Amino acid sequence: MMMMMMSTLLSAALLLLLPGTLTLESKSTPIIVVVENSLVDTPPVTYSTHVMSGGILLGAMKTLMDSNANFKFTYTENPNYGPYLESVNGVAGNDEDHTYWELLVKKPDGKVIRPDVGIGCYIPSENEQIILRFSKW
Repeated sequence: MMMMMMSTLLSAALLLLLPGTLTLESKSTPIIVVVENSLVDTPPVTYSTHVMSGGILLGAMKTLMDSNANFKFTYTENPNYGPYLESVNGVAGNDEDHTYWELLVKKPDGKVIRPDVGIGCYIPSENEQIILRFSKW
């Protein structure tokens, strides 16, 4: 009896999670990824991609990397803080040089913000520009 109740509860919980999040009917949200290097005089590189509605930036970046051979990135998984962006298009941050990849977001109204979460938690909104800027601290 206990197993049957647990099975029913689990099925009900899964049904609550599915609508609009894990179904094939999820909406695709267009975003722009801009790669900038503030340490060298090169123009920014802009990529168009999408993220599933409610999906995280890391998923959009993986989609972009799978669909565009000119965009590559690496990250490490920190057990306390989640994914940490290490490199973009072959350029890696370095503690000795005090360099890192900064995550910024340009909202549709033009305002640029620094999210309080990283690539593993940030949920992009439609028509945002995700700015990956190589910087020094």
